[in-house]
Amino acid sequence: MFDEKIVADLRGRDYIETKDWSDAEIDLALDLAADLKFKFHNGIPHRLLPDKTIFLLFFDKSTRTRNSFEAGATQLGAHAHFIDAETSQLSHGESPRDMGVILSSYGHAIAIRHDLEPGKGNTLMREVAHYSSRPVLNMQCDIDHPFQTLADLMTIRERFGHNLRGLKIAVSWAYAPSYAKPMSVPQGLIMLMTRFGLDVTLAHPPEWKLMKSTMKIAEQNARQHGTKFGIVDNMEDAFRDADIVYPKSWGIEELFSRPQEALELSRRHKDWICDRKLMKLTKKHSIYMHCLPADRGNEVTNDVIDGSHSVIYQEAENRLHTCKSIMALTMS
Repeated sequence: MFDEKIVADLRGRDYIETKDWSDAEIDLALDLAADLKFKFHNGIPHRLLPDKTIFLLFFDKSTRTRNSFEAGATQLGAHAHFIDAETSQLSHGESPRDMGVILSSYGHAIAIRHDLEPGKGNTLMREVAHYSSRPVLNMQCDIDHPFQTLADLMTIRERFGHNLRGLKIAVSWAYAPSYAKPMSVPQGLIMLMTRFGLDVTLAHPPEWKLMKSTMKIAEQNARQHGTKFGIVDNMEDAFRDADIVYPKSWGIEELFSRPQEALELSRRHKDWICDRKLMKLTKKHSIYMHCLPADRGNEVTNDVIDGSHSVIYQEAENRLHTCKSIMALTMS
């Protein structure tokens, strides 16, 4: 069923950014995720990682990520260790080298979430990976959220099929008063979706630009794969004739060290909210997506997030199945 050469090549591989894996490798991961989802729903045991251990190191709060990894590891026959960075020796300056060498000698993978400091999370993960003898998995960094966007692609394929050529996805900033959220989800979306047939329109107010390196990758992917990548400065143009909309808040790269300043700026754009009026600009069959948690009443109105266009719960469930797929492929 699965290409054995690709499966063999993925054993022990890091999964830090989706760009690190080829199209064929991403496709195989999605095929395995679909198989694992079928088995999960039909009560078919799939203990592919008996007696394996994965360490989950968190520098930030989590609901879906932590629980998809912990539940997924259990269902695969493995065990997940939760580590709070604040209560580990990392808070006292332990080096990434020591952590990578030692934890990889104790188990079979190291997963890290470090997403709120531009220039820090991805760098740390790659340094740990350099010294680790086991795969390092990115549970979200400052650059990419590769488990989320893989689940997003799985959800889109479940709705529209594998051939996504010509479909439009609108990735838009939206207002949220809670905190300056990471940039990694929109960045991950523009980098991955341009590879798999989707035409991507990115929308944001002037200050909320994404990292130049991720924009460059999205542009290169669009050229290479024959898709479109464009940027607009309003939600209306992004949503018009869209098949998929993904409006969410993110912070300003230069202001993550001054989050209150970013939140003050964002109050000028409270009208950047996904509501019924905007959804009427989309295709009739369009879907609304969000990685969650969404700021209800700010990023999105209740009638949209709870309405017929919304696929947020299917999308959230797919976090479990794609997480299990990547663990099974890399830790086996």
